[in-house]
Amino acid sequence: MRHADELRRLLLQDALRMEALKTVASLGLENGWIGAGLVRDAVWDRLHQRPARPPCGDVDVVWFDARQSGEEIDNLLEQRLRKMRPDFDWSVKNQARMHERNHDRPYHNVEDALRYWPETATAVAVRLCGSDQIDIIAPFGLDDLFALRLRPTPRFQQEKRAIFDERIRRKRWLERYPQLVLSVD
Repeated sequence: MRHADELRRLLLQDALRMEALKTVASLGLENGWIGAGLVRDAVWDRLHQRPARPPCGDVDVVWFDARQSGEEIDNLLEQRLRKMRPDFDWSVKNQARMHERNHDRPYHNVEDALRYWPETATAVAVRLCGSDQIDIIAPFGLDDLFALRLRPTPRFQQEKRAIFDERIRRKRWLERYPQLVLSVD
């Protein structure tokens, strides 16, 4: 995958993000990842020549286990994460149940769930394997993320376009990252 090594280097050089990855890895979730803003903002900050800074908003921990899809397990995992690292605003979501909230067909795994996230640059997740190996899943690749291209995923191009537009407004990405290019072909 193009830009994968660049993303790995960027994260390995970011002590705060590495701490988040280590904390999630310590939970021992078989399929636990950190996605969305923690990754996206690290790249966009770097491309805007800004120093590494704490995540803006919550740290999205995604995992998949169809046998344990109750929300109470996510809440327990959030509590554990908060005890270990209270400086992060943790948000844990088992993707095995998120299709219901999002009015999609059931997801098969974390990567499949990412296909239904609103923006291609946000549909990226990483996890720490070992002490310095970072795995990456990005069903739409990393090109848009590194090209500063804000593009909706297929479901958000028309059917869920209002959600995509609202996220842009609410998160103020075009103000926070002036080099972003909105691409809604």
